Amino acid sequence: MSKINFKPGNMIYPLPAVMVSCGDIETESNILTVAWTGTICTNPPMAYISVRPERYSYDMIKKSGEFVINLTTEQLIKATDFCGVRSGRDVDKWLKCNLTKEKADTVKCPLIAESPVNIECKVTEIKELGSHHMFIADVTDILEFVIVDKEIQKICDLPLGTPLFFVTRQSRLLNKKTVEIRYEYCSAVNYRLRI
Repeated sequence: MSKINFKPGNMIYPLPAVMVSCGDIETESNILTVAWTGTICTNPPMAYISVRPERYSYDMIKKSGEFVINLTTEQLIKATDFCGVRSGRDVDKWLKCNLTKEKADTVKCPLIAESPVNIECKVTEIKELGSHHMFIADVTDILEFVIVDKEIQKICDLPLGTPLFFVTRQSRLLNKKTVEIRYEYCSAVNYRLRI
């Protein structure tokens, strides 16, 4: 087996596909899908998202200094894809995707009730890197679904479902024809979900 050279780029896959909610629960809010996200530090707990400045949500996040990282599952794949390819300038993603706004504990932006884990974040720094600007943030609260055993009053399980990951965006050769695959996701059970 041999290797070939590629031009410099991003080849670290899979990545978590998350929906980021931003804005204000009382006035204007939006959801965008982000794959450029992750942990920066354990103590203090810090995370980041990278967003293109031309995105509708960019100014909301920059102005408010807050966002929520909402983890996704296989059950949220259609909403995850839709929120990544449609602009909040043109459509209310909450209504179109049938998602529920829920009040967060430490930030003004809503969290997505259908998400199994919501990570509330407050921006501490914005790094203007090029195509994307990185919002570095303190994690201020985490909400998660849990199953409590009523007899022993103990948390028994975290029902994440099947976590969703972003695999790649590219053209694939299928049946001797080049087919554009807009986005490709995979779940933790190791099969691909093409959108």
